[in-house]
Amino acid sequence: MLRAWEAFGSRRAERVAAVLTPDAEWLAPPGNATARAIGGEHHLVGRDRIVRFLTEEFPAVFVSDVTVEFRTVVADGDIVVVEERMRATLASGRPYDNDYCFVFEVRDGLVHRVREYMDTQRGAVMFGR
Repeated sequence: MLRAWEAFGSRRAERVAAVLTPDAEWLAPPGNATARAIGGEHHLVGRDRIVRFLTEEFPAVFVSDVTVEFRTVVADGDIVVVEERMRATLASGRPYDNDYCFVFEVRDGLVHRVREYMDTQRGAVMFGR
């Protein structure tokens, strides 16, 4: 899973694509601040769509100083749960600091599905909404 996180953080399409299944999915709460910032999409389907999110859209929203502090990583078979804190500077110049929990489903060593949970109210406040 650390290889996947390093790939996600690289913002390089070929690295991100290399850790995802072709039919990968990324699900986040509807109406979360990041989804609203990219046009309201909270369920990303397919490797290409997730790659575009992580390499183009995410960097346009979280423009600098992105840091991730891992709190807990638990694996059981093909399920990996990651609890983390992410900090960054938003495109507006405002600071961002939120807690997340990700549930990864792995298939054949690749990320097949990601379920993302965060404090949506806190995120909305930091985005100025």
